[in-house]
Amino acid sequence: MTLSTNHTTSHAVSHAINHWDVVIIGAGASGLMCAATAGYNGKRVLVLDHAPKAAAKIRISGGGKCNFTNLTVTPAHFICQNPHFVKSALSRYPSSAFIELVERHGLEYETRELGKLFCTQRASDLIQILRTECDWAGVEVQTHTQLNTVRALPEEGGFVLDITDTLNATHSVLQTQKVVVASGALSFAKLKASGLGYQLAKQFGLNVLTTSPGLVPLVFEGKWSDRIAALSGVALDVVASCQQAQFAEAMLFTHNGLSGPAMLQISNYWHIGEPVHINLLPGLVALDELKKLKNSGQSLVKWLNQTWPKRFTQAWLEWFPIEHQLSNVPDELLADYAQKLTQWTLYPNDTAGYDKAEVTLGGVDTDEVSSKTFEAKKQPGLYFIGEVLDVTGQLGGYNFQWAWASGVACGLAL
Repeated sequence: MTLSTNHTTSHAVSHAINHWDVVIIGAGASGLMCAATAGYNGKRVLVLDHAPKAAAKIRISGGGKCNFTNLTVTPAHFICQNPHFVKSALSRYPSSAFIELVERHGLEYETRELGKLFCTQRASDLIQILRTECDWAGVEVQTHTQLNTVRALPEEGGFVLDITDTLNATHSVLQTQKVVVASGALSFAKLKASGLGYQLAKQFGLNVLTTSPGLVPLVFEGKWSDRIAALSGVALDVVASCQQAQFAEAMLFTHNGLSGPAMLQISNYWHIGEPVHINLLPGLVALDELKKLKNSGQSLVKWLNQTWPKRFTQAWLEWFPIEHQLSNVPDELLADYAQKLTQWTLYPNDTAGYDKAEVTLGGVDTDEVSSKTFEAKKQPGLYFIGEVLDVTGQLGGYNFQWAWASGVACGLAL
């Protein structure tokens, strides 16, 4: 959905003004959740989206099965300039509340590692639940809709929206008491993600923090680009760290960099020029293990192959050669090698960008918005929820839980 002031003169124009209590911009996770909540509270709600179908991001997330929440959700799982901002909404609508909702609808789901919950069959089952809730709440959802302008009515209150039905090439005018911006952010560019929410925030005088791709693979240049590409498809369990953040999950080598849960998590904390440290032997004291091998006369290659994929063992020993029989290696050199194994230091060149990013870091400054109602402090009747805000969850269902929680909190306040 894009914000435009250009109307094509050939469009048929509807002069009738439709009146609504609430218009929600964006039919994604937070928008639909907010709509159903407000609808159940007796509000006349219209949801607008530029896409052909609602909830496109839900449909493709998690490999088509959508990691829709996590068994354990705390404020520590989120990145925000104001770390206290998320507390109110998360406490009022915990993951257990959303689990109860989907269970009432009979959703089949499975629990995976680290408390992640996924749809067992397909993400469209979850979308159907949200659409059903909206239907029951009397919400109207209108897709194929471009938002042209939003204008506040300072005297009588409320807003006037000019929209275009892109399917039928007509445009019309809406009047509403309240506008909720649930337009998402810049990630998933293939779904025509846009900066609409940021444009609206700036239009009404709200500060927008610098944005960047999050939960995204890291890419390399030079020799490490070639070395990593040669291992494309290899995965191993690691502990990855950057700054104060540390994650014990899988790492995947790709044709142009490092991905997998560990790297996606680290990308939220990494900045260009900074190193990423990787412990390739999590749970082991590397120096102790190497000394045992030295004393026993066992082969380093054989031992590493018990821990790593053979392709990685071969590549590692080519990059960092050491005598396979450790009996001749001095203890000082052994200590240096152990450190390399547990603190392999790499300098990524960049991230893979918004095309590969699952979320967007930064966004509408949370200091501009009430943490209880999500109403903009500078513009009564204007609300911001979900990913458009400067709130980014870690990998594991946290971003969807933020969508549910912020949507409910806002919906109750409308």
